[in-house]
Amino acid sequence: MNLGVPSPLIRIERADKQMHKMLIVDDEQKLREGLRDYAEFMGYTVTESTDGMEAVIKVREGDFDIIIMDVMMPRLDGFTACKEIKKLKDIPILMLSARSEEYDKLYGFELGIDDYVAKPFSPKEVLARVQAIINRHSKAAARVAGGNEYSFDGLEINPSARSVSIDGEKIVLSPKEYDLLYYLVRHKNIALSRDQLLSDVWGYGFYGNDRTIDTHIKTLRMNLKNHKWRIVTLRGVGYRFEG
Repeated sequence: MNLGVPSPLIRIERADKQMHKMLIVDDEQKLREGLRDYAEFMGYTVTESTDGMEAVIKVREGDFDIIIMDVMMPRLDGFTACKEIKKLKDIPILMLSARSEEYDKLYGFELGIDDYVAKPFSPKEVLARVQAIINRHSKAAARVAGGNEYSFDGLEINPSARSVSIDGEKIVLSPKEYDLLYYLVRHKNIALSRDQLLSDVWGYGFYGNDRTIDTHIKTLRMNLKNHKWRIVTLRGVGYRFEG
């Protein structure tokens, strides 16, 4: 794993225009320091935590634009810390792990993480993914700020509150299920390929496949109850939301 600070000759987009705040959570000091050096070079303001419990405390006490979190840590693992953080604030999370099994990736995305990188990794790649996540969330926030609620015969989607209700009863969706539904709704009555959904909902560099989409569509339909018919399967293509 190359943790060196990038050469000034390398063309990279630095983040110092907005001074985004980053929290790096990992019990390996060398890894934290390497990522910190690279991130600070690119203009991020960096805070470190050595385990998930400390990270949750720091999120309670302050605000961050992005969190880079390891899975395997003492006291509180990354998955559990992610759950607790999502209860507190909607902060994008990039997960690091020495394990690359598909189950771990899918579980992380179900918890609402934005990307997943297996060790060993290149800090340059990690920071590129971080910048893509921040850009994507900034665009989404701008859309929400200028958007209205969506209503379909009792199915209500409120982008400002990130809430969904059916006949006045709020339904609980995972962060990624909400992102998927919101994307489908914004592109209602349009055929969307699985590749397009992976690219636009899961984002830059996600190494998922059709099964990832199909699994989330299945659980989303279950949660939509009598409105599940609105998500139409297009064989050989993908899905369409009936508006």
